[in-house]
Amino acid sequence: MKPFDKKYVKRFMTMRDLTKLTGYTARQVRYLIAEGFVPPPTGGRANAEYGETHISAIKRYQDLRAAGFSPASIRVLYETHSGVPIEIVQGVSLIINPNLIPDHVSVDELQKHIRSAVTHIFSQQNQSHSDDKS
Repeated sequence: MKPFDKKYVKRFMTMRDLTKLTGYTARQVRYLIAEGFVPPPTGGRANAEYGETHISAIKRYQDLRAAGFSPASIRVLYETHSGVPIEIVQGVSLIINPNLIPDHVSVDELQKHIRSAVTHIFSQQNQSHSDDKS
């Protein structure tokens, strides 16, 4: 699936625009709306309009699916307002509210950056303990 390119995003889009941009079919988008993963369109049924909110919701859903979460698991995350558990390093998991993950950041990218930072902090801590023992 191609990444979303913000320069092609219109303020208001039709279903056709949304499907071209996200790579999802109209049927898949309607499923995500019916299941509560994506908010309903504005403008009513005959003049349905979609925008950044819809793209962000679809992207967040795609990222969670790519991270291995089933639709049922994603629903539980959304309904309980809990976060996405991301294993950073062995023994350390971070729970992030999916609504706080920026639109342009994938879960994998976020995990990679946090893992790097935590590994760096732990290595500095281990280095200072080694220096104290010397």
